[in-house]
Amino acid sequence: MDISNKTVLVVGTGKSGVAAAKLLLHHAKKVYIQDGNEALDVAAFHSKNPELTPVELILGDVSEDMLKSFDIAVLSPGVPLDIPLVEKMKTLGMTIWGEIELAYVLGKGHVVAITGTNGKTTTTTMVGQIMARHFAHVAVVGNIGIPYTSVAEETTDDTVVVAEISSFQLETIDTFAPKAAAILNITPDHLNRHHTMANYIAAKESIVKNQTRDDLCVLNYNDEVLRAFGKTLEQKVVLFSSTETLDAGLYLQENEILWARNGKTEHIISVEELNILGAHNYENVMAAVALCDGMGVPMETIREGLRDFHAVEHRIEFVCKKNDIAFYNDSKGTNPDAAIKGICAMNRRTVLIGGGYDKESVYDEWIDSFDGKVKQLVLIGQTAKKIAVCADAHDFHDYVFADSLEEAIDIAYETAEPGEAVLLSPACASWGMFDNYEQRGDIFKAYVRNLKE
Repeated sequence: MDISNKTVLVVGTGKSGVAAAKLLLHHAKKVYIQDGNEALDVAAFHSKNPELTPVELILGDVSEDMLKSFDIAVLSPGVPLDIPLVEKMKTLGMTIWGEIELAYVLGKGHVVAITGTNGKTTTTTMVGQIMARHFAHVAVVGNIGIPYTSVAEETTDDTVVVAEISSFQLETIDTFAPKAAAILNITPDHLNRHHTMANYIAAKESIVKNQTRDDLCVLNYNDEVLRAFGKTLEQKVVLFSSTETLDAGLYLQENEILWARNGKTEHIISVEELNILGAHNYENVMAAVALCDGMGVPMETIREGLRDFHAVEHRIEFVCKKNDIAFYNDSKGTNPDAAIKGICAMNRRTVLIGGGYDKESVYDEWIDSFDGKVKQLVLIGQTAKKIAVCADAHDFHDYVFADSLEEAIDIAYETAEPGEAVLLSPACASWGMFDNYEQRGDIFKAYVRNLKE
């Protein structure tokens, strides 16, 4: 779409909103930014973002008459689609995009897109690192922390864009069509935003809605929803499984990752060659292999990249040992399913720190996954009592409450014995206590490293 004659409203002054506005200044007729915070310091905003001085800020609500002057609205991922402002936009028939759609429309190159409830960041990072071994220009963007819009101007026809895409971002795509895409898994998450699992699943599955027959979709065979979804697709589908032997697809057999295709079974790599732990990570590896292979990366290059890959920050990240107690930072475990994978990866008795912001999750399966491995659960945040009630219902009573993360670490350190572990894997979002899961993880690591032995 040619937007040179369009007036665009960017909703949100966060990282993605700022990046979108900067990109639009080079392409759109006129750009405005709206923020619901009427007390926002406009001078400070322009001082921090001098490139956006020509952009007019609209604080608070936007009237229907004013909305009529805009052709396109670009929403930041954190803006729900059911708030009154967006509902007014829909009524007026405005074009509503997210920053992913905007970057795709104005950018160039081939896109590899990765979504799923868990494993997105690890898989995206892995794919990006492997791709960079083969292609001259690779950009790793999206929910991983780098707005797609911030690099769109730099892309060329030869660029490979590797994008981590959240369900929030997928709600606002229109023409976005990745050459290769993966849906790693779908488990309950963000139901406070999507309201129903059906809505959440539909958002995740929309990542492939604009693909052609020549494109690639990688799906988790173990996820019944995704396995059924794959049967409805016309594009090339590659399945992977950590538990089943597949006639066609990638699978884990003992310590080997194998790929059955074209009537043959190919050894890809032994898990003993990898620097990451857990079946969930082996699934991430399989997805990465399929995506990279589908983009034409030689298999030996893929293997080299896998051997050199280490766990991403905040995802079952080893911090240090104190008095032979191993500390692990899994702050990225922001929902019960992700936190289950953190527990399963532990190979020793563990004191677990959990709790945080309530995303309307249920914790039954998480508690059940403890299975004698969790020595004590230290609870913090808004969900602490909710989790405790769930724990009692599952006959797990070894929990205590802490008023802060620092207090929780002190309790865990005192409780754990040499040879055991302390794991921060909250099963909840960080909001309310921290700005984001990165800040939570960084505070955990800094405090742990300063513990006295």
